[in-house]
Amino acid sequence: MTHPAPPALREATALALQVWRLAWPAIAHMLLLTLVFLVGRGMVGRYSTTALASMQICGTLTWTIVSIFSATSAGTLAVVARSVGAGDRAGAAAAARVSLTFALALGAAVALPVLAACGPLLRALFPQAGAAVLDQAIAYLGIVLPVLPLAFVEAVAAAALQGVGDTKTPLVVATLGNLVNVAVSAVLIFGHLGLPALGVRGAAVGVACTMATEALLLTAALLSRSGPLPLRAAPSPSTAAPDAAAAPDQRTARKADAAALARVLRIAAPTFAERSAYHAGYMGFVAIIGLLGATAMAANQALIAVESVCFLSAEGFGIAAGSLMAQRLGARRPDDAARVALLAALMAIVALSAFGVLFALVPRPLLLAFSSDPELLALGERALPVAAVAQPFMALATVMGMGLRGAGDTRTVLAVTLVSSLLMRVGGTWLFAVTLGYGLVGVWMGSTADWICRSALLGLAYARGRWKGLAV
Repeated sequence: MTHPAPPALREATALALQVWRLAWPAIAHMLLLTLVFLVGRGMVGRYSTTALASMQICGTLTWTIVSIFSATSAGTLAVVARSVGAGDRAGAAAAARVSLTFALALGAAVALPVLAACGPLLRALFPQAGAAVLDQAIAYLGIVLPVLPLAFVEAVAAAALQGVGDTKTPLVVATLGNLVNVAVSAVLIFGHLGLPALGVRGAAVGVACTMATEALLLTAALLSRSGPLPLRAAPSPSTAAPDAAAAPDQRTARKADAAALARVLRIAAPTFAERSAYHAGYMGFVAIIGLLGATAMAANQALIAVESVCFLSAEGFGIAAGSLMAQRLGARRPDDAARVALLAALMAIVALSAFGVLFALVPRPLLLAFSSDPELLALGERALPVAAVAQPFMALATVMGMGLRGAGDTRTVLAVTLVSSLLMRVGGTWLFAVTLGYGLVGVWMGSTADWICRSALLGLAYARGRWKGLAV
């Protein structure tokens, strides 16, 4: 005779399934976004080692800019999800609408000055990289930077959909974006169909086309009449009737939009500072790698490409945690929000630990996807087992950080990032890689120290529970 499962077990199972239903499309979406860069790196690595080394510079700078200045997406997800949980879809729509406009304007304000200063900036940051590497990095950025505002729009549009609970539309769009990237990059990097071989420039055109495709499709999904939020409902000065009765409606709409943007930016501001601190530390981290020479830079780029599968899987679980936690806090169910975070973190730890076993057991086949250079492979094989140790800590830190952002506790995540990125990552990397002379292995020892510190501090913040009472 079978006995029914205890209610607590049934509830935990149902919650885990809900996390997974949101997490797997988010994981696939994040992996597909990164696949755009991985495909470029893989193809560029086959083109030349110098070209792959240049991707360490231009890829890092592009990622840094997008990550920092798309911080609005964290506020968008938190406000949209909290509003949906409270039954206020009009408020959620207002937050999404103003976030899209703000992202586009901010993207232009950031990308254009960086484009103008690109050459001197890279030469100052990477004096040991070599002229050939720097020239190719500058050529890549000259193509990608003008299109970068659309990457900001893509991040905000995806966050708005995820806040509603729709993680599948971003997945479908990212799939289409990858098809565009593969087709364009394969033709232009190697010069197929009678076209000249453009190398790094071909990879840049592929990325630019993908950014444009994904931003336009996600924005169209949000603005469509069958979209999950009523973005078209509020009148605007350009569409409302020009009569006296319309003027109060226009003023009301503008006030509502201003209030929605203020809510989003109140959450996003600490996230902006957090990401700035993280990437300041990361740029210092990359600068230390630059001291090790072009081969170490190329090997590190291949290692990052391998590890990105893990990081982005953790981010997928984090997106699910942040969205569901915010919705439950909006519905005034803080204990349910706490259970969501714990389940998502445990699921991520299991998944990333499995990847870590692969890193330790079969490093060479993983690295061969990005280069066949013997020296590069030897360096990577020594470092990848160190990355394996970091995986469970990365899982916990990533999910807890994104969960706390979704709950609106972005200040705590900022404080943890200041300690972990600037002290542990940069200081630890300098100690292990330069002072103790471990080279690239020491770089990954410093990175692992960062993740261990970050997971401990964010886990403590979650356990204290201050985030449960925050207003958004």
